[in-house]
Amino acid sequence: MTLDSHSTCDILKSSAGSVLVPQANWQEISERKTKLRQSLLDRWPEWKLNHTVPDYVTDVSALPTSQLTPREYEIVHLDATSLVHCLRNRRYTAVEVLKAFCHVATIAQGLTNCLTEIMFDDGLKRAAELDTHLEETGEVVGPLHGLPVSVKDHIMVKNYDTATGYIAWAFNTVATKDAVVVDILRKAGAVLYVKTANPQTLLSLETNNNIFGRTHNPFNRALTPGGSSGGESALIAVHGSPLGIGTDIGGSIRIPAAHMGLYGLKGSVARMPHAGLMGSHDGMDAIIGALGPITTSARDLSLFCRVMLQYEPWLVEPQLLEIPWKQSVVDGEGIPDKLSIAILWDDGVVAPHPPILDALKRTRHALLAAGHEVISWLPVDHQKAWDIITKLYFLDGGAEYREILKNDPAVPQSNWILSQVPNNGKPFTAAEIFQLNLARDAFRCKIAAHWNGTSLRTTTGRHVDAVLCPVAPTLAPPHDTTQWWGYTSYWNLLDFPAAVFPVGRFKAQGYTPLDVSAEYTIPGRTRNAVEDFVQAQWNPVMYDNAPISLQLVGRRLNEEKVLGILRLVEHALDISRAHVI
Repeated sequence: MTLDSHSTCDILKSSAGSVLVPQANWQEISERKTKLRQSLLDRWPEWKLNHTVPDYVTDVSALPTSQLTPREYEIVHLDATSLVHCLRNRRYTAVEVLKAFCHVATIAQGLTNCLTEIMFDDGLKRAAELDTHLEETGEVVGPLHGLPVSVKDHIMVKNYDTATGYIAWAFNTVATKDAVVVDILRKAGAVLYVKTANPQTLLSLETNNNIFGRTHNPFNRALTPGGSSGGESALIAVHGSPLGIGTDIGGSIRIPAAHMGLYGLKGSVARMPHAGLMGSHDGMDAIIGALGPITTSARDLSLFCRVMLQYEPWLVEPQLLEIPWKQSVVDGEGIPDKLSIAILWDDGVVAPHPPILDALKRTRHALLAAGHEVISWLPVDHQKAWDIITKLYFLDGGAEYREILKNDPAVPQSNWILSQVPNNGKPFTAAEIFQLNLARDAFRCKIAAHWNGTSLRTTTGRHVDAVLCPVAPTLAPPHDTTQWWGYTSYWNLLDFPAAVFPVGRFKAQGYTPLDVSAEYTIPGRTRNAVEDFVQAQWNPVMYDNAPISLQLVGRRLNEEKVLGILRLVEHALDISRAHVI
């Protein structure tokens, strides 16, 4: 299956020259956008929550599904793989499935502020067309026939705004074409119905901007849902979407997924289509964001990737490699029965909080009990990696961000990331960029050799199959306090695929940390100002009800292997939990 020939070059042209200046003050633009969004939601009063929720109520995660009919409740609690099967077999119609998710999304918006563009009318029209097609022909339109899919705000959807969290872009960036990923989704039979919130600048792990305001974590509204795909994670976590599309240049899929107890996949940049995204630094390719899914099940990560590559996106996006999806590897082909897993307990810069160390210890125990081998991953140059990647983020010294934000006050996390701009805020010269590229490539070679060297420490004589590590040093943190991305951006610098998966929910009452001294020596004192700040944050009550997740990392272009290994890791955890019970 192939795509139309028009897409990439035309899409790239449509997103160029995107530094725009707003014609009104930012408060007026924000008011216009939020009123427009609300007017579209008001067309469906039957989908609103029938009571007011006080601000002091922090856990609102159960409310978005609290008014559903039993059939609606059944629908929204299925994962995407099950829904596609049920739609194909006519258990549900596409219209009733979409209405169920629109119902939840409407309530979720009122509680978490997770939506931007409302596309209910277009979505319902398309769902009705799909139902008619199936009824008349007996055939589905594609592998995602009737599946509702939400997309992050900066992904182009034809005829809808692509403000990307910038006041200057609001009302000025209505897409004339679909992004490649959206084009594939439509051809596969998916139904687009909402776009979701991302932060000002995108380069942020907190979802907050001056157009729509702050997005909240539904499990504890005092905490962040993460960023930059925070709207997606908040919506999916409360069953307002079965499959969402995010992007990741430093942790922007994995951290939101982790903060919501979801599954997320950052693939290698050269595999998944990413043409047709609005964002700063178009054309900069020293470090590139990867597009990927956020889902409620591991098998849905595979479903998304399989569908994307089924439509051969490399034919219209030439920078992609022609590597068809190998589902047999996900299902176990070529993956050893006895895995060798390396655990990164601490990156040498910022030590994780106790619940994350507990999760690593429990997973280690489960893997060993299932017959797998576990060694420690020795951290290599994590601070150096951050220093390199921040330079690659800001090759222009942050000039484009400052230009776009002239009439758009920087929100706290934008201020923080702009404080990280290196080189005294000056653009790097061509010669300096050449040296940075060499440093990036040398670092990649060093870590490849380090990975190869693990073969000297395993009983099998093979290098480790994957690295298991934290997603962040904390669980979902309080708003505006994220200060260390090193557990995720490190793998972006290497362009390694990484999958995030949930392992539990933190409960503060009666919490006692596990003894991890046999596996890991906790630093006796903080090693830098950032670690001092993060460790001072630790207070069990603050993180009550926050999801706990871990990250599984594989080698470049090995997405299938990562998901195949994840299947075995989760199986080991399931057996371990069953024995505890």
